[in-house]
Amino acid sequence: MGSHILDALNVRVEGSGDKILVLAHGFGTDQSAWQRILPYFTRNYRVILYDLVCAGSVNPDYFDFRRYTTLDAYVDDLLYILDALHVERCAYVGHSVSAMIGILASIRRPELFFKLILIGASPRFLNDRDYHGGFEQGEIEKVFSAMEANYAAWVSGFAPLAVGADVPAAVREFSRTLFNMRPDITLFVSRTVFNSDMRGVLGLVKVPCCIIQTAKDVSVPSSVATYLKEHLGGRSTVQWLETEGHLPHLSAPALLARKLQTALSQ
Repeated sequence: MGSHILDALNVRVEGSGDKILVLAHGFGTDQSAWQRILPYFTRNYRVILYDLVCAGSVNPDYFDFRRYTTLDAYVDDLLYILDALHVERCAYVGHSVSAMIGILASIRRPELFFKLILIGASPRFLNDRDYHGGFEQGEIEKVFSAMEANYAAWVSGFAPLAVGADVPAAVREFSRTLFNMRPDITLFVSRTVFNSDMRGVLGLVKVPCCIIQTAKDVSVPSSVATYLKEHLGGRSTVQWLETEGHLPHLSAPALLARKLQTALSQ
């Protein structure tokens, strides 16, 4: 992708503030997921938005199945974007898998980030002996099989579960961006995410972190937020969001925006 990356990943900069804020979306969405959050920040920040290479809004030809086998390639993309835009320091908001991408980027280049805000973050989705990630391997394999068997049916079932709250517009929006993804890419990325285990690197994070977790999230048990707080190397806090679901920026944007403003001011 090289120098075309800013175009390929639809990078845009909104707002006119002195400080820089990066909004990085999670699996199954694209940068449009932030559209209701953006107005709260464009006055005080220059906000960088981009699409992960797996997003349905990106030409699928850019998705290299050999390269994107781990999250490190996504970290390369993020750092390339920040360097291309001559960013020296920024606050970073990452949802779901992008929370982990931000963590890895901050380990590589701690001087780039003055704050990480991690929404619905999980270092490992699978249960382990002394760790509750929320899923057993067998359950995940069933999800992958359902995706392969009938992608449309899987999206129709998964979207309301993930949104969690009774917000039909949010379910429609999440369904739309999931349907935009090519099913083979969705499956491949799902396998990458569910097979990753970032627990071993959390202690290397030196940047202050704010973990934002909803009261009930089908993808991430609340105990994971506590686990992150206890194991991240830098100073970290947990902000509990009085709503349900994995996508609060779609289902409760005003509530989330206030939490983000608080986290950024601390």
